[in-house]
Formats: sequence, structure tokens, C-alpha cells
Amino acid sequence: MNIPPYNKRPDMGRLREIVRVMGKYHFGNILEAIGLKNRLFESLKLYIRSPEEIHEPAPVRLRLVLEELGTTFIKLGQVLSTRADLVGREIADELAKLQDEAPPFPFRDVRRVIESELGMPLEDIFSEFQEEPVASASIGQVHRARLKSGEAVAVKVQRPGIAATVKSDIILMKYLAKLANDRIPGLEYYNLPGIVAEFERAIRKELDYHQEANNAERFRAMFLDDETVYAPYVYREYSTSRVLTMEYVEGVKLTEILESDIKFNARTIAERGARCYFRQIFIHGFFHADPHPGNILVQKGNVLCFLDFGMMGHLDRSFRDKLAELFILLMNYDVNGIVNQLRYMNILTEDTDLEEVKYDIIDLLDRYYGADVKKVGEILTEFTMPEMIMKHRIRIPRDFVLLARVMSMAEDLGERLDPRFNGLEVAWEMTYSLIRKRLNPLRNLDEVPSTLIELEHIVNDLPRGMIRALQRLEEGKLKMELEHRNLDEISRRIERSTNRISVAMLVSALIIGSSLVAIPKEALILQKFPFLGLFGFGVSFLIALALIISIIKSRKMT
Repeated sequence: MNIPPYNKRPDMGRLREIVRVMGKYHFGNILEAIGLKNRLFESLKLYIRSPEEIHEPAPVRLRLVLEELGTTFIKLGQVLSTRADLVGREIADELAKLQDEAPPFPFRDVRRVIESELGMPLEDIFSEFQEEPVASASIGQVHRARLKSGEAVAVKVQRPGIAATVKSDIILMKYLAKLANDRIPGLEYYNLPGIVAEFERAIRKELDYHQEANNAERFRAMFLDDETVYAPYVYREYSTSRVLTMEYVEGVKLTEILESDIKFNARTIAERGARCYFRQIFIHGFFHADPHPGNILVQKGNVLCFLDFGMMGHLDRSFRDKLAELFILLMNYDVNGIVNQLRYMNILTEDTDLEEVKYDIIDLLDRYYGADVKKVGEILTEFTMPEMIMKHRIRIPRDFVLLARVMSMAEDLGERLDPRFNGLEVAWEMTYSLIRKRLNPLRNLDEVPSTLIELEHIVNDLPRGMIRALQRLEEGKLKMELEHRNLDEISRRIERSTNRISVAMLVSALIIGSSLVAIPKEALILQKFPFLGLFGFGVSFLIALALIISIIKSRKMT
């Protein structure tokens, strides 16, 4: 779905609403810091001094603000809950509690959207269509229906006007992010405009049901050979950017299993879940990034059925290989190997003190290692905290952060299903298998086509490049760019030294001139007074004084 660029002025009425809600939950100090206390907000103090007494900690109040502001801000909070590296673990955990729920919109609007998108009356597509939704969220709601051909389907319909609402709110987010970034010291590190831009990309994808359909089909294809994992079939002919028609699947949500006495084989579910996630991560590099228990159904035979493919993570092949090696090093408590591997993954930078980061990794591992280690996801999440990033100047890829969160959630889910289950036994088996395959010389045959293409480019481009360089050299037009470091500081020091020498020479000349004036027989005396000597002394003094003042004003004296 194409949404126009967000380059318009913010909606001032909506901005006042944001001010009111933030003041209500005692974030008035932030409003004042970013400069919203001006003529447009003369009643700001009334908002800040809300009669409601709210004594919750800041992370909870932040979640309440986002919930009250609605769809776009709830989605922003959900995205930030995956970025503990930016907001910290406490805020990320609190934002993960955000529930994307909304009252259902009327069936007449559902009908209008479907008929407008599919270009035919509702009755010509479905033999049955339940008017009451089975689920309702801020962006869309799901209805159970049956196609004319007899298949039971779930029809996801986008909420009317939601794209315009999101567009307007993102304009405001960009405006507020720039204000905060410019006016609150220390926020430059967090790059708030960059966070809003990342959120904009994410929500654009979520507003486009074509993208979710693509994700669902890819996920389904990944597990066609696995009888323990299932994904619904997508009916493309009845799907658009605002309507998504998928196979209706029966099952029990994991949330219901965890919160009731429903009899399922918890250990089998936990083991299959771990194997499924490690396969997504290490084999395919395409993983379900929201493993909330409500997004997973358990069907007969303990088959896991995944729902909601709006948020997915991606890992390229090279990164997956290095990640598998990192897992083995973590499970072996090989600190030196872990540090080296993080360097190979470009996570540690040139500015990182390797000895310091080594000691922090030891402390981190010691917190989680006991008789056996079960919390690799927790370890990775701890490593992506702002304190570690800022202290060691670590460079964390976005999908690495998302992966750490997903693994941590999956580990927690497995532990809730079966406290004795250790999913890393599955990870150990899978990562070793991957490394054995990697060492197989025949594996590199898969890379031959791309290697040959790159080689062909080199063979074709190299001679032409050398000829162009030689021609420019012969014509005297070859340009070279040199990077200098600290030459400006050296230049300033030389200039300061030269100024000091100049002042010293002038002072010396004045002393000598003063001495000559003091010797009557050496001076030109008119009526017993050395007028010419005193005149020269005065001129020299004024010149020296002007030069000294000039140097001091330019601050190059010291």
C-alpha cells in the first residue's frame, strides 16, 4: 500500500491531545524541555497538574500514554519493545505488555471495504459471512466466512481511515522527535528521528496486507516437509492490500494452554517450538518475530500453527553461519572465542577495548551459567543493552536485537510449558550440524554462480579502469584524496607559538626603545626634552598593544 510522504505540517489539534495525555501521566517536564510551552499551549500547566494522582513508575506511565493515544502510538510501543538496546530492558519489557485491541467497527464498513477492494458483491464471494468479528485490533479485524467453493476462511479487513490516521500521527512523531533530538542534551545518541523512520517502514508493511500474504506463503513453504508445524493457506484471488483471506484453522491458543488445565503434552510442544524456531533462524534466516503465545495455535497431534505474519526478521547466510559459531562458543564458555567471533561479526568496533569487554562478558556469562545453561537469548539480550553499547561502542545490527528478543521470548515460553526443558540441547544439535555442512567442500558449489558473476565483472571492469587511470595520470588530471588526522590541532599550536614569539619580540623592542629614550645623549633633545624618542616609544607601544589585543580576541594566544 503506497502512503504519501509525511511532509505536511502537524495537526495542531492532535498535538494538543498528545500534550494533554503526556501531562496527565506526569511527563510535563519533557514537554517543557522540548519547547512546547509557548503561546499555542497557554493551558499547558493545567495539563501538567492533572487532578489524577498517578504513582506508577515511568515505564508503566509511558505504556499508559501510548495506549491512550491509540493505534499508531501502540504500534510504536510494540516496535520499541523489540529495541531493548535503545530503551533499556525495563521499558522494553513494559512495552511488550501493550495489547493491540480496539472496539470492532460496523459490519456495513466491513462490507464496503471488501466490495470496494474485490470489485464484487459480498454474496458473490462468500456463501457465509459472520458479521461479528472473531478478533478486533487497531488496524483491522478478522471475520469467519465460507467461500462459495466451500472452504472455511478467516477474512482480515483493514479498519477504514486507519492509513490517514497513521499518516497524520507519523507527521507528529517526526516533528516531536526532531524537537526532542535538538533540544534535550544526550538524546542524539538514540537518534529519535531514525527510530521514527524505522517505525514508519515497519507500519507501512503492516498496512500492506500483500506483504503479510507474502510472509505467510514463504513461511508455509519453509515447513511443507514438517508435519509438526503448520501455516494457513492464503487465497490470493480474494486478497488485496486491505483485505487478506486465509484458511481458517482450528486449534487452541498457547495462552489458553498456559492459563488452564487443558491436557496437552507440554514437553512435546516445547521441544517442537524450539526446533521450529532454531530452524527458522539457522536454516532459513527468516523468522516469526512476534512469538507471543496468542499467535500460536496447538492443533491435534501437538501440531504448532503460527498466525499473524506482519512482523518477520531476516538474517543473511553469512550472518547465520557466524551466529551458529557464536552459539557454540557461548555454550562452551569460550570467552576469547566469543570476543573474536564478535569482531568477525563487526559487532565490536575499532574503538572497543577488548580486555574490558572480555571482563564484562565473563560477568555476563557467570550470571546465567549453573549446572547447565538455558538462557542464550537472555545473554544476547543483556549484551544489547544501552549500557553495554555505550560503554564499549558496540555496533548492533537491528535484526540481531530482534533475534535476541525472539529467542528470549521463546526460551521463556518453553520454560513456562516445561520448567525442566532445555531448548539449547536442540540448538546444540542443529548448530553442530550446520558447521559440519559448512566444512563440506561441496557446500561451496552453491556459491559458484555468484562467484563467477563477480569474477566476470572484475575481468571486464579492471582493464577499462586501469586505462582510464593511466590516461588521467598522463594528462595530469589524476586526483588523489588524502585524509589527515589531527593536522588542525598541530596548525593551531604552531600559530599560537608564532603569536607568542611576535609578542615577545615587540616587548623586547619596547624595552630597548625605552632604554634609549632614557639616555639623553643618544636621543634627539629639543629644549631639554627627548620629543622624538618619546614619540617613537608611543607609536611602538600602541602598535604592540593593538597586536596583543587582536591576538587575545582571536583566542590564539593560548
